[in-house]
Amino acid sequence: MYTSKNEETDVSAQPIVVEISNVSKRFVVRKDNSLKERLVTLGRAGRRHSENFWALREVSATIRAGETVALIGHNGSGKSTLLKLIGGILAPSSGSIDGRGRVAALLELGAGFHPDLTGRENVFLNASVLGLSREETASKFDSIVDFAGIGEFIDTQVKFYSSGMYVRLAFSVAVHTDPDVLIVDEVLAVGDEAFQRKCMDKIRAFQAEGRSIILVTHSMSQVAELCDRAILLDHGKVIADGDTNEAIAAFRELLEDQRLEALREAPPAPEDSSHAQIVRTVVRSSGHRENVVEPGDTLVIETTVSHPTGMEQWLCAFQIDNEGGQVVFGTGSDHATVDPGPLIGERTVRLELPDVRIGGGKYFVSVALYDDVRRRVAVAQQTASFTVPTRPDMWGIVSIPPTFAFIGADSTGTVDGTDR
Repeated sequence: MYTSKNEETDVSAQPIVVEISNVSKRFVVRKDNSLKERLVTLGRAGRRHSENFWALREVSATIRAGETVALIGHNGSGKSTLLKLIGGILAPSSGSIDGRGRVAALLELGAGFHPDLTGRENVFLNASVLGLSREETASKFDSIVDFAGIGEFIDTQVKFYSSGMYVRLAFSVAVHTDPDVLIVDEVLAVGDEAFQRKCMDKIRAFQAEGRSIILVTHSMSQVAELCDRAILLDHGKVIADGDTNEAIAAFRELLEDQRLEALREAPPAPEDSSHAQIVRTVVRSSGHRENVVEPGDTLVIETTVSHPTGMEQWLCAFQIDNEGGQVVFGTGSDHATVDPGPLIGERTVRLELPDVRIGGGKYFVSVALYDDVRRRVAVAQQTASFTVPTRPDMWGIVSIPPTFAFIGADSTGTVDGTDR
């Protein structure tokens, strides 16, 4: 669903609510695992049994009132650490973080809850941590419970709650504290689909009210839909900060580089002369841009397969997945109108898809080879990839140029209007 971002408001003119200046965060990682080992290595010798891990390195950024900012990056890039620093849960090793207004942080499942207290007691406890008085919490209590949808369990100890009940109550408390800055980590993925929609509706309402939101999620579609800006972290450093689509594109390229590097470093598979192989796969488009496919282009996938002893009957299957693992398209060479003939040695199969109309994002091509009884004899998962540029006028997994018509009189007296 469409959500209004700050397209009509000059965000740069808004006051700064969070200012991050050259922030670094260091953790000490212990190498001695037992209490006995730690006692033995106390003192100067203990330095040999520990090492410094820098989760963040000289990070600087500003977040203004009314902005919705995403922190994106691979696991271990420093996103959650930065959120904890902004929320005041951790202190930076160097640098400073200055903020204004009330901050509500939903960072970890059950954070701020005591397992032996009931849901009711934890509402008052958690709300007080977030800055509400007991009277303020009491006035909002019914609304908190109604939003969480756990009324019949509100007087049950939370240690008996499911993970979904935990996060629903925690999120409900956080959004009812009237925060100026709402910080939300990936924890929302724990809730069911209906509750996630309710959370997204609440976030959109906060955007309409001009509140600031800092969001961590691995869903790039949510980032593109909800956020005005994205900050890309890699190994604790900011490598992109700005336009959402550009940051997402940079993140996808980073992930692809890491995937290819992992493939290069992986030990080679043992050779077996009796087995089929998928030798290589290449993706190109009629636009002649390397690994980039524009909507309307012809997508060409060429894969080279081999079999040392030969197969009389065989087929090659292709599948295109998006970055979330969803199958976008699949087909097999058994639907070809010509007989491929036997597979002996190497053969190349070319698949052409004209007028490709898939939405912006990163896509991965997998190839599989089957014998005459539809038994898979070789597979190459995500053996190639391509990118479809994101367009500002549409989102989703298909790309169809929109046309709008406006029928009926408006305030200016215009009866009909059509956008061509």
